[in-house]
Amino acid sequence: MIGLIAETFAGIFLPPFRRKEFIEQLHFVGNKSLVIIVFCVSFAAVVTILESSFHMKLVIQNDSMVPGFAALLILRELGAVVTALLLCSRVGAGYASEVGSMQITEQIDALKMLGIDPVNFLVVPRFLACVLGGMMLTVIANMTCIFAAMAVSESYLGYTPSMFLTSMHRFVQFKDIIFATIKGACFGGVIPLVACHFGFRCQQGAEGVGRATTNTVVVASIAIIVIDFILSYTFSHLY
Repeated sequence: MIGLIAETFAGIFLPPFRRKEFIEQLHFVGNKSLVIIVFCVSFAAVVTILESSFHMKLVIQNDSMVPGFAALLILRELGAVVTALLLCSRVGAGYASEVGSMQITEQIDALKMLGIDPVNFLVVPRFLACVLGGMMLTVIANMTCIFAAMAVSESYLGYTPSMFLTSMHRFVQFKDIIFATIKGACFGGVIPLVACHFGFRCQQGAEGVGRATTNTVVVASIAIIVIDFILSYTFSHLY
C-alpha cells in the first residue's frame, strides 16, 4: 500500500499526463455521483435540524441556537463525511471491481508487456479525479445542506432565512469552509488508493472480485473515519 501511494504521488509529476482519462474519471466521480449525494445530504440536513431542535428544547427549553449550531455541524462534519462515504460506496466499489476484473483477466499483465505503467495508467487519473471531485462535491453538499436546513428552519421552527444566516454567521467562520474542502480532497484521495490496492491483489473468479469490492468499501470507510478524526483534531488547534 505504501509503495502504491509513493508511485501514485510520483506519477502525478511524471509524464505521460493522461488528461483524457482524468476528464473521463472526473465525469464519473463528479457528475454521475452528484444526484445521489445531493439527495442524501438533503435528508441528512433535515434530520440534523429536527434532532437538534428536539434535544435543545428538551435540555434548555430554547432552540434559538439551532440554525447556527446545525450550520456549524454541517460544515465541519456532516457534508464532507457523508459525501465521502457515499463516494466510497459508489466510486470505490466500482474501481475495485474494474481493476480486479482487469487483474484476473490478465489485462494488467498485458499493460506491463506493452510498456505501460499500470499505476500511471489506472491509479493516477483516478486519484486526481477523486481528489478534485471530492473537493467539488463537498462544497456542493455543504451548500445543499445549508439550503435544506434553512428551508426546514423556516417551515418547522419559524426562523426566516435572514435569521438563519444571522445565527449561522455567529457560529461559522470562513475557515470552516476551507477545512471542509481540505477534508473532501483527503477523503477523495484515499478511495482510489484503497480500491486499486485491493484490485491489483484480486484473486481469480467472481468471488475474488466480490471480496476485493467488499474489502475496499470496508477499509476505505474506516480510513475516512480515522482521517476525519486526525484532521478535525488538527484543525481544532487552528481556530
